[in-house]
Amino acid sequence: MRYSTGKCGFQWCLVMVLAVGVLSAAGAAAGQSDQEAKMAEVIRVIRAISVIPEETIPPALLANARAIAIIPSVIKIGLLIGGRYGQGVIAVRRPDGDWSRPVFVSITGGSIGWQIGAQSTDVVLVFKSSQSIEDLVSGKFTLGADASVAAGPVGRQASAATDPRLKAEIYSYSRSRGLFAGVALNGAHLELQPKENEKYYRQPGVTARQIFNDDTRHLPESAGTLMQLLGEEARL
Repeated sequence: MRYSTGKCGFQWCLVMVLAVGVLSAAGAAAGQSDQEAKMAEVIRVIRAISVIPEETIPPALLANARAIAIIPSVIKIGLLIGGRYGQGVIAVRRPDGDWSRPVFVSITGGSIGWQIGAQSTDVVLVFKSSQSIEDLVSGKFTLGADASVAAGPVGRQASAATDPRLKAEIYSYSRSRGLFAGVALNGAHLELQPKENEKYYRQPGVTARQIFNDDTRHLPESAGTLMQLLGEEARL
């Protein structure tokens, strides 16, 4: 049986509506703004990195990262057409070695095929290249097209974390049931969320570059907590 482009478009819209609805409901249930609720999830994911040393992102990889994106509760839904959607943040390594304030981003991706079901996982992207961040700030960024991406090594002793022969610019991870594992994310799109950033930092028109440079009038407590945790994880 074949489906027209119009019907596939409808199914994709349905995926997006369901995803956004779940994300919004989570924030409302917590009695927080959407941005603060999402930051609480981001902090939860970062704290989970050190819980199971044998099943985690290698500290050596984090110590040499140029940026890290944490996208909790990425929803993958299959209903004839598959879809992936999530919102999270990205922080970059500043010239002084500290981590920047977080910038809100979204991840989207989809595939057509016979599938059904739904699942939610946390996604972490570890960037080894500063150029990838420049490309993201300039517009929508496609994993695997604008930068090479590979399933990341797992475990504190993973030698791949510091192997110079590995050329991937981004390492990708998923987390479900408490465990981290490398995941293939070729074709997924990352995009900045300007409106979310404006609301979170209480500054209309604030740009990603301003946030990365710590040039905002307001520093939310959750942003400071995340920056501190990222520094601690890289030193483990």
